[in-house]
Amino acid sequence: MGGESTTRTAPRGGVNKGPVGSRTGQRLSGLAVALGMVLFLGGFAWGAVVYRPYTVPSSSMVPTIGVGDRVLAERIDGSDVRRGDVVVFKDTAWANAPMVKRVVAVGGDTVSCCQEGKLKVNGKVIDEPYLPAGTPAEIMDFQTVNVPEGRLFLLGDERDNSVDSTAHLTDAARGTVSSGAVDARVDAVVWPMNGMLERPTGFEALGGLSSPGPLTPVVVLVIAGAVLVLGGGAYGPVAKRAAASRAGRAAEPADGR
Repeated sequence: MGGESTTRTAPRGGVNKGPVGSRTGQRLSGLAVALGMVLFLGGFAWGAVVYRPYTVPSSSMVPTIGVGDRVLAERIDGSDVRRGDVVVFKDTAWANAPMVKRVVAVGGDTVSCCQEGKLKVNGKVIDEPYLPAGTPAEIMDFQTVNVPEGRLFLLGDERDNSVDSTAHLTDAARGTVSSGAVDARVDAVVWPMNGMLERPTGFEALGGLSSPGPLTPVVVLVIAGAVLVLGGGAYGPVAKRAAASRAGRAAEPADGR
């Protein structure tokens, strides 16, 4: 009767059904996820509008692009093509499927081969470091070709195993292709992940080179968006685990009476 008994009970797990973590943390988490989704989806949408994926079926662009490599090519107008560009085009006189070759001369240029194993464009010998080491620019000489306005002269980087303009020199167009046949310019090899194509510096003396497409900012947007989504989504589980750890420490029996 005269004694009093006190009992302390630890709160049962799961009583607090509300959101875990501070209100500020929850708001920042939600903001990070929302912003991350915008960046992630926006990057993918931008890339889908600007780029087209292609699989290269032949070895004609080795070593720059291997057989079966997956590339991303920027959609461009044929008038934007520059010397040194690796382009995707379709010419029914060559094949009924898209082909990938390198532009070595544009409308108004003259091109011939070989001078000490190298191409000559507009009277200038062209250095082509993307060719297999120790190989000449062509396995057979060809006389000067005058490229008509609005047309292109294209070669594969594997010069001894490429069906390119040199295989069509006897055609009416002397192996040239209409610039309007170009659908896209290859920016990068994405599988395997070889990255952006090297700039064709050997053509700089003849005029400006094309600028790389927006692939780098597209990738940055996608990665940044993914990081924000994952980071924001992880806040809840991390806060819940931290709260459970604190509750466990509080429930431990104290030493002494």
